[in-house]
Amino acid sequence: MPITRNELDLLKKAGYKFDHTWQVVDLFEKKVAEFFGAPYGVATDCCSHALELSVLILEQPKTTINVPLHTYMSVPMTMEKIRQPWRFIEFPWQDEYRLDPLPIVDAARVWQRNAYSQGTLTCLSFQFKKHIPIGRGGMILTDNIEYYNRLQRMVRDGRDRAMLWVDDDISEIGYHYYMTPEDAARGILLFDELYCTPTDKTWSWEDYKPLTEFTVFKR
Repeated sequence: MPITRNELDLLKKAGYKFDHTWQVVDLFEKKVAEFFGAPYGVATDCCSHALELSVLILEQPKTTINVPLHTYMSVPMTMEKIRQPWRFIEFPWQDEYRLDPLPIVDAARVWQRNAYSQGTLTCLSFQFKKHIPIGRGGMILTDNIEYYNRLQRMVRDGRDRAMLWVDDDISEIGYHYYMTPEDAARGILLFDELYCTPTDKTWSWEDYKPLTEFTVFKR
């Protein structure tokens, strides 16, 4: 039996108005971007895919990215997946870190007003342990309108979300990494309830074991 989700109905009951369900995703992106002090936000289905798209849009395949030895395993796995050169470094980060030398910030654990750093692609997470626990989801914050427009297409198989795909001209490779309207609606409801609530913990490199202790990274 199919699972029925009611987040869109709950959003309407909360007073939100929208003509098309994709407007809900746009509303969530704007809420989160404004909170962080970023001009634009692009919602994704997870933070790992947000990091992946951020690397791909910068188009620097020969650049070796520094990945903290103490972080979540999907970060170096994502670099392997897209054949991006990378290396482990010892780096005592707190709450967020930058994938030097690229202007990409892994801020999966961050929830702080005006925390966006100018000129970066800052990646967020809405996994169930994060401050806005949608269950699954991510976002890329940027101040680059060109990146914003391209990323909006990249998360949807290269499509313009305002058009039917048969009427669109797909001009570059895209990915099936979009956030659903139902997840965005859940994010808005949680945002309105929790966004001012202080986080109960700061996260740092000390919360993660060295990834070289796993066999896959010993190679």
